[in-house]
Amino acid sequence: MNTMERSGGNLASPAMLTNVAARWWHALPDGRIQCDLCPRDCKLHEGQRAACFVRAMEKGRMVLTTYGRSSGFCIDPVEKKPLNHFYPGSSILSFGTTGCNLACKFCQNWDISKSREMDTLMDEASPTAIAHAAQRHGSQSVAFTYNDPVIFAEYAMDTADACHALGVKTVAVTAGYMHAQPAREFYAKMDAANIDLKAFTDDFYVKQCGGHLQPVLDTLAYVWHETRCWLEITTLLIPGHNDSDEELKRLSAWCATELGPDVPLHFSAFHPDYKLLDVPGTPPATLQHARRIAMDAGLRYVYTGNVHDRSGDATVCPDCGKAVIERDWYEILSYALDDTGHCQHCGATIAGRFGHFGKPFGARRMPVALHSA
Repeated sequence: MNTMERSGGNLASPAMLTNVAARWWHALPDGRIQCDLCPRDCKLHEGQRAACFVRAMEKGRMVLTTYGRSSGFCIDPVEKKPLNHFYPGSSILSFGTTGCNLACKFCQNWDISKSREMDTLMDEASPTAIAHAAQRHGSQSVAFTYNDPVIFAEYAMDTADACHALGVKTVAVTAGYMHAQPAREFYAKMDAANIDLKAFTDDFYVKQCGGHLQPVLDTLAYVWHETRCWLEITTLLIPGHNDSDEELKRLSAWCATELGPDVPLHFSAFHPDYKLLDVPGTPPATLQHARRIAMDAGLRYVYTGNVHDRSGDATVCPDCGKAVIERDWYEILSYALDDTGHCQHCGATIAGRFGHFGKPFGARRMPVALHSA
């Protein structure tokens, strides 16, 4: 079950950019196949698609129908992923495909993740084309985002290989809903990940996302403790659904105990969207309160997102208490770290991945068009 057919190391033709052989499945005695990529364990008849919509049974095997096709490419600040401790100020080439293996009623990218129209996928690009585009535009990284890269893991992993060959780093923005074996292979090729921890109750995951909490916790622990992939976590706070003090205390305590104090945690503001239109947006005070709860639990780097909050955007040295990175949304206003991530005020080490800090990319968003190479 090869990821794709190759010709000289690259895709042989644009026609081969879709319906390539997929990985992580096995045949069942009744003639169906079972997808082993994520905990949904979809069992498929010939011609049937999985819940994610992009993995299907075709001629007795599993195929990925969106390999090499994207819903669009854009150059963003890395802070937008959000990643605050992964080469701050750098730009990142972002893209996604279509479909998702969860069914979140509050999805903020539902027009992409819930799309059943292959015409939504506008741009064709091979992994090599993407890597060269990132290099050409001066982007330090490529992000697999907009929809969940778990469902197009083969495409993301091949793109990661092409990026690494050119010295370009790779980032997964994901819900972390993945079985252990494919996760081992997937995160071995990622330099950083922002993983959604959507709530801290299984009831929320079942009713609001069509999934379960424990597989996500397992992924978080695995990535942080067993890989070299830098990890940051995002929790979208939805009023009345996952923002109670009791739940936030348990979530923060789990992060502090099971992961440790250095994993950055982002509390992000919800806005009414998709199937959750009757819930109000998250007040800034809720995010600030959640941030205090997480810091009281021992987490050193806690941020607020989707709101204007200079204090919640700042990276503060846990030793001397001085700001080492001041931000306003995605703009970096001041930077006081050396090239190895040490506080210039006291010399303490700040957790993360850092390098030479030049002129920051800023808050720009630059759509780009790619053509397959």
